[in-house]
Amino acid sequence: MQEPAICQCEGDSVRVFVEGDTLYSAMRMDIARARRVIDLEAYILGDDAVGQAIVAALCERSKAGVCVRVGLDAFGSLPLANSPLTRELRDAGVLLRWHRGWSGRHPLHFHRRNHRKLLVLDQQCAYLGGFNLRADSSQQTSGGDRWRDTHVRIEGPFAAQAQEAFDAFWSGDLHWQPSQVGPNLLMTNASHPARHHLRVALHTACLQACERIWATTPYFVPDRALRTELADAARRGVDVRILVPRHSDVRLVQWASRAAYRALMRAGVKVLEYQPRVLHAKTMVVDSAWCSVGTANLDYRSMNLNLEINLVSRCEALTDLLAAQFEFDLTRSELIDPARWHRRPVWRRALEGVAWRLRRWL
Repeated sequence: MQEPAICQCEGDSVRVFVEGDTLYSAMRMDIARARRVIDLEAYILGDDAVGQAIVAALCERSKAGVCVRVGLDAFGSLPLANSPLTRELRDAGVLLRWHRGWSGRHPLHFHRRNHRKLLVLDQQCAYLGGFNLRADSSQQTSGGDRWRDTHVRIEGPFAAQAQEAFDAFWSGDLHWQPSQVGPNLLMTNASHPARHHLRVALHTACLQACERIWATTPYFVPDRALRTELADAARRGVDVRILVPRHSDVRLVQWASRAAYRALMRAGVKVLEYQPRVLHAKTMVVDSAWCSVGTANLDYRSMNLNLEINLVSRCEALTDLLAAQFEFDLTRSELIDPARWHRRPVWRRALEGVAWRLRRWL
């Protein structure tokens, strides 16, 4: 897929980014053009070249009179807490909030992170996806070791949904649900009903799949329902492929993930490992006109603990773009052979079993 790729989804124009430098450049350009409001949620805003450039752009707009609001996760962006960048934001007049720092009174609250990645500008365009704002995803700073990720920029009516979602979370409304109906739907999971709707959308797509289910996820620790649905789909002839990283930044999660492979492969699910670098994209393509891209992984933490935000679309053109990228990624991936997988060492099986039992806390 040529990057960035562009498609039209009724009234929305969608650009798909798979390279960090191109994405960050586009973000800075849109920030510089903003005239009224810039709203940013980030799990990780790095104290590095990428983060510094984004902060500089935000501060310039704030000093020019634009209302700039920034929400950061207290765990993901922990190194920024004592950084000069934080003072730079506040001195420029940026409204800065931290999500759930450590509290001795409620220590378990720290476990539920704000994993959302959302940028909304003047209610005209919005960015969301898997990219964090840090140098690990930049070729200019990390070269060939940069992370492989996926993000989208949407310009059009969808931006109003994104603005509503940001405003609701900023004001403490965790029960927000989109009021707009169209091919592109924004789904969050900050409340029990919202988590239910996100799971239902995912499970319904798998249950109704007739041709293909192609999922890319860095952390694949599916619950019982999803494992059953993927296996059943493969048995009825659906092309089910799961693309995961060979090189993971969280080895314990990777071990837990591998504990689920055997039963799925026995049912006909194809599991492939992306070879070149860390894979961090979270996308799914089902049949010809259903796709999802966002921050949610196919694991317990995303479905039940972290705050996530996903675009779920019935746009055929966007589905085609994400499918094309999936096929390109497959050329750099290796299919796990079930027979060879069955012969892996006992010590690896033991590690996977231990990690699987810890999956709800990873």
